[in-house]
Amino acid sequence: MSAYSSDQNLDVTDATGNGVEVDVATNLLDGTVRLSVLWTDGIHLHPDDAERVAQALLRAAEHGRSIAEARNRGSDNFVASR
Repeated sequence: MSAYSSDQNLDVTDATGNGVEVDVATNLLDGTVRLSVLWTDGIHLHPDDAERVAQALLRAAEHGRSIAEARNRGSDNFVASR
């Protein structure tokens, strides 16, 4: 099982038609955000697709912040209860 949750709303492929994909995912354990370009080292995006990737990164950042904050609250409660 992966600790990462991909943005299911993001469906972006390379503008040149070579099948390269972008994936934005949030680590459900620590809130970090992963940006992956699948099948290659680079990708060419149409402007609208670049905007969709940016929006996906913003959603992942917000999701990651909430995970990290919840994790920090949990560790604060643990320290306070000792």
